[in-house]
Amino acid sequence: MEFAFTAEQLLIQETADRFLAEVSDSSAVRTAMSSVAGYDATTWTRIAEEMGWPALHIPEEYGGLGLGFVELSILLEQMGRYLLCAPFYATACLATPALLLSSNEALKQRWLPTIAAGSCSATLAFAGDQGWGADDITASVQPLADGYRLSGHYPQVIDGCQATLLIIAARTPDSTGEAGISLFALPRETPGVHCTALATLDQTRRLARVELQDVQLDAGQLLGSFGQCGALLSEVLQLACIGLAAEQTGGAQAALDMTLAYTAERQQFGRSIASFQAIKHRCADMMLQLECARSAAYYAACVAQERLDPEGDAQVRSELLAAAATAKIHASEAFMQCAADSIQLHGGVGFTWEYDPHLYFKRARASEQLLGSPALHRERLATQILGERG
Repeated sequence: MEFAFTAEQLLIQETADRFLAEVSDSSAVRTAMSSVAGYDATTWTRIAEEMGWPALHIPEEYGGLGLGFVELSILLEQMGRYLLCAPFYATACLATPALLLSSNEALKQRWLPTIAAGSCSATLAFAGDQGWGADDITASVQPLADGYRLSGHYPQVIDGCQATLLIIAARTPDSTGEAGISLFALPRETPGVHCTALATLDQTRRLARVELQDVQLDAGQLLGSFGQCGALLSEVLQLACIGLAAEQTGGAQAALDMTLAYTAERQQFGRSIASFQAIKHRCADMMLQLECARSAAYYAACVAQERLDPEGDAQVRSELLAAAATAKIHASEAFMQCAADSIQLHGGVGFTWEYDPHLYFKRARASEQLLGSPALHRERLATQILGERG
């Protein structure tokens, strides 16, 4: 596949770069991450009303701009470069795909226009205590005469305290794997829902513990068929991995850019340390890993775009798992290595609070584990390959 941005996509990239350089510089990031909300409300309003980013990949029939996952990935890469503190990732890459791929048209009509307008942020709660897969869902759902009752907890929910809307995954008792899983959409203020903010390694991305105590829901809040949303959840998580890979690629680019700027400025033995061959080799290795991650991320974005297209090719859709796993593996490892090398090449100051490499290192470490480690995705990829070979 020969990939190059269109003129429209380049404009999106350049506009995002200029805007984020203004509203998400180092000072703004540090102020936002230390605030109670974890983001600046004025910046989020500008993102929604002035830039229209929450509406980017929502179809026009629901008040969106009708663009695709490649355009979304362009935005996410720039957000990763600037460590944007905002509830955008959870809304755009977790909750919105769940609604778009669901079969409940009434829920789409109710929530997608508000997400597109920026008046509603959203997230997905699914993971249990052990990991990020379908087997790790422990919250339970029981059918009632006029609806459902949910109980359980989710120890790590992205932007759980900030989101207006929660997409909740729960399973029927005694079910395993993807079987018995249902997805529900409910306002965070629903009685019985309790959210507790967590202290995290990466202060630029908020997590929360969400508890459900006999939450009563009606049948209209179910995204698909009862007990048969496992495949839908898996696809949503694959799309989320692709979005995260794009964001990680942007973070790796920022780590490389910071390193190049610092080594060009730092003097040793009467010359810039960037002129030393050992430094050049390290930076070249960072660049190689970054480009591999970027290629994997944008190929996966193209596959995701086909998956979200109602008329997309079925064969292309089947590539989603492999593309998502490959992108997450390469992006996680590239970001982690670039962030670690950035600290090393900054020397002693790389560890200090005043310099930014530690912020990217923390984001890299947290993102590496988010939605599954590279080892987990390699295992999934190997399982798929062996299954196809019979």
